[in-house]
Amino acid sequence: MDSSLHEVWQAASGSPFIPTIGKGSQFFLGFLLLVIGLALSGLFALNRSVVNVPVLGIPASLAVAFGVVYMFCGVGVYV
Repeated sequence: MDSSLHEVWQAASGSPFIPTIGKGSQFFLGFLLLVIGLALSGLFALNRSVVNVPVLGIPASLAVAFGVVYMFCGVGVYV
């Protein structure tokens, strides 16, 4: 498959990228994930045990991590 960059560009122009989660809902999703992550972190802090690590600890850390990324995408990073 030997095509020039111009041909690839023309072929890609017919199918624009549409994200799964739109720009308008990224702030809401990020905020919701942060609230859920902080709530799960609080529950995990109240009852720390080995059993609660996969039940509360890992989902809390994932929710906070994805929430921060979606907040960066929804609000923007201005430094």
